[in-house]
Amino acid sequence: MSDPVSHPLLSLVRDRGLLDDLQFEEVSQEVQRSGKSVSEVLADFGFLDPDSQLQIIAEHLGTEVVDLGSVTPDAETLKAVPAATAKSYQCFPYALHGTTLQLALGDPLNPAILDELGFSISFEIVPVVADPKAVAKAIEKHYGAGVGGESDTMAALLKELGADAEIEREAADAVLGAGDLSDLANEVPIVKFVNLVLAQAIQDRASDIHFEPFETEFKIRYRVDGALYEMAPPPKHLALPVTSRLKVMANLDISERRLPQDGRISMHIVGRQIDLRISTLPTQFGESVVLRVLDREATKLELEVLGLPADIFNFMVEVIQQPNGIVIATGPTGSGKTTTLYSCLRRINTIDSKLLTAEDPVEYDIEGIMQVAINEGVGMTFGKALRSFLRQDPDVIMVGEMRDLETSQIAIQASLTGHLVLTTLHTNDAPGAVTRLIDMGVEPFLVASTLQCVLAQRLVRKVCKACKTSFEPTETQLSMLNLSPHDLGDKVFYYGRGCGACNDTGYKGRKGIFELLMVNEAIRQLIIERAPTVVVRQKAAELGMVSLREDGLRGIFDGSTTIEEVLKYT
Repeated sequence: MSDPVSHPLLSLVRDRGLLDDLQFEEVSQEVQRSGKSVSEVLADFGFLDPDSQLQIIAEHLGTEVVDLGSVTPDAETLKAVPAATAKSYQCFPYALHGTTLQLALGDPLNPAILDELGFSISFEIVPVVADPKAVAKAIEKHYGAGVGGESDTMAALLKELGADAEIEREAADAVLGAGDLSDLANEVPIVKFVNLVLAQAIQDRASDIHFEPFETEFKIRYRVDGALYEMAPPPKHLALPVTSRLKVMANLDISERRLPQDGRISMHIVGRQIDLRISTLPTQFGESVVLRVLDREATKLELEVLGLPADIFNFMVEVIQQPNGIVIATGPTGSGKTTTLYSCLRRINTIDSKLLTAEDPVEYDIEGIMQVAINEGVGMTFGKALRSFLRQDPDVIMVGEMRDLETSQIAIQASLTGHLVLTTLHTNDAPGAVTRLIDMGVEPFLVASTLQCVLAQRLVRKVCKACKTSFEPTETQLSMLNLSPHDLGDKVFYYGRGCGACNDTGYKGRKGIFELLMVNEAIRQLIIERAPTVVVRQKAAELGMVSLREDGLRGIFDGSTTIEEVLKYT
C-alpha cells in the first residue's frame, strides 16, 4: 500500500478544497488502517462519490471520462495493446484514430505507467479515465480471464527473440561497453519479455524469481509456496540482455559483471504496486540474478492473519505492549520471522510511541516507523546502528538479526534501559535460542533478566481446497508422527490430488506452525544455571509449551496441511 499522505488522488482532492485538513487526516488514517484504496474510503465517508472522483482526475489530466461498458472496440484497436500488456498494466484500448490510441488506465495518476507502456505500444497514447473495475472487466471480456493467452504471447515472443539475429549478434559480442549494454537492455522485445516473465511469476504468487545462466542454457525458475518451478527456457543468448535489463530497472551498474550487486525495483505489475529486491552474483557462465518479490498486497502485515493459535496470539499481544524486554522470533531463512515481527510492529505503531528498525535489507516500508538499512560495506553495522538508536529516544527497537556478541549485548543494554527489543535468531526451536545467546558469550543472568519469550516458527504448505481428498494413513506414517491408530478416534487425514488451481501440486498457499517459549521463573532459573537445551525443552513442555511437531499435528487434524509437510519441517 502506498503512503496515503502522498497518494496523488488524495492530494488532488485536497488541493481543490474538497477536503479540509481534518478530513484529509481522517481519510489518510483510514486508508492506512483498513488497507482500502483512497477512492473507496472517500466514497465510504461520503466525501466524494466515484463518478466525481473520475471527473476530477480527468480534469486534472486534461482528458475525458469514458464508459467502457458501452463500447466494443474492433479487432484492430484490440490488437494495438498485447493481451499481456493489458493485464500487466490494467489498461484497455478505448479507440484508435490513425496513429493515436485512446487508452483507459486503471491507475491514470501513476506517471510511470505511461512511460513503461511506451515501450510495448507503438502508437501515440492519449490517456482517458474510466472506472478501474470497468477496466478490469473489459480486459477480462476481450482478452480472456486470468493470464489466458499469456502463454501464447510468451511462446510467440520467445520465437521472435530466438529468431532475432541482431540481438543474438550483439549479445555474443564479448567487449560490449555500458552504452551498448544499455541499448541491448532497452530493445523492445527484451523489455516485453522481462515484463511478461515478472507478470506471470506474480500472477502465480511467486516469492522469488531466479535467472540462471548455464553453459548451454539459460533457466528461469520461480518459487511458489517454497517449491521451485521452471518456466519455458528462453534461448541461451538472452542471458546477457535479460540480466542487463533487470540491472537497468534496478539502477545497478550494468558494466560491472565481476562483483555481486544488490538493489531494488519498484514497478506496477498486474495492476498492483510491487517491490522487488534484486541480487546479482557473477558465476562461471554469466550473472545469476535472483529477485525477491515483496508484494505489499499479498502480505497483510496483521497479527490476526498469521494463524497463531489463540493462546499464543493473546500472549504475543500482551508481551509486545510491555515497556521493556526482548522478544525473539526464531527459525530458518524463509520461515516468516520478519513478517511476524513486522505484524507486531504494525500493531504497536501508534502516535505515542517511537519505533526504530535496523534491517539488512529493509523489506517492507511501513508508514510511521524509522527504518535503517544495514550496509556493512560503508561500516554501517547492526552494532553501529543500535548505538545510534539509543540516542534517538525510541520506545521499541527491531533488530533484523542478532548475529554476534556485540549486537546481542547492545540489544540487552537497550532492554535494561527501558526499551522493548524485537529480533530474530536462526535456531531450530525456541529453547535452542537461549543456548545460542549464551554460546555467543552473553552472560546467563542478563539473558534471564531481559528475555520475555521466544517464538519459533515454520511455514508449511496448505492443502489445495479445490482438490482436497481424504485418505487412510499407513501405520508407518503414523509411527513417524508418534501416533498409534487408537490415538486417531474419528480424525480424518487429507491430501491434495493436484488440479489446475494448484498447478497439479496438491498445495496452495502456506500457513505457519508455532512453538512459544514463555520465560517464567522456572525457565529463568534454568537459564542462570546454564542448563542444556534439552532440559529447558523438557521443563517448558511440562509447563505447557506446545512443540512445533504438536502444532503441526493440529494443522494435519484440521485438514489444512499434510503429514509429509509436517514431517519435512519439524
